[in-house]
Amino acid sequence: MAHKQRSAASPVPESKVCASCGREMQWRSKWADNWDAVRYCSDACRRRGVTDVDRRLEETIIELLDKRAATSTICPSDAARAVGTKDDWRDLMEPARRAARRLVDAGVVDITQGGSVVDPSTARGPIRIRRHRP
Repeated sequence: MAHKQRSAASPVPESKVCASCGREMQWRSKWADNWDAVRYCSDACRRRGVTDVDRRLEETIIELLDKRAATSTICPSDAARAVGTKDDWRDLMEPARRAARRLVDAGVVDITQGGSVVDPSTARGPIRIRRHRP
């Protein structure tokens, strides 16, 4: 199937954030006809969507940060432990990271590594979550 070519005069639309994983999505020519309706970066994210557990993790991250000093940070495992059980909290680690990325997009939190704010779409390894500082 042939995709429409964008003319040189047509600007590439701005990127947006996946509604499920919170990672940045770049415009692709296959989305030319429906870019405004695109919400997910992949079929996996479309299937997963945003579940009740994902929303609970978002709420828990905010609640945990509200209980701490304004300059404090939390680990995604803190939220995973609060939502999960003694035995299954590790399964919630990636969902907790996704929840944090969605909260970054909403302007509620920042994701840091080594005390510096990092791009949530490209951050690898251990992260910390703190209240957004304008």
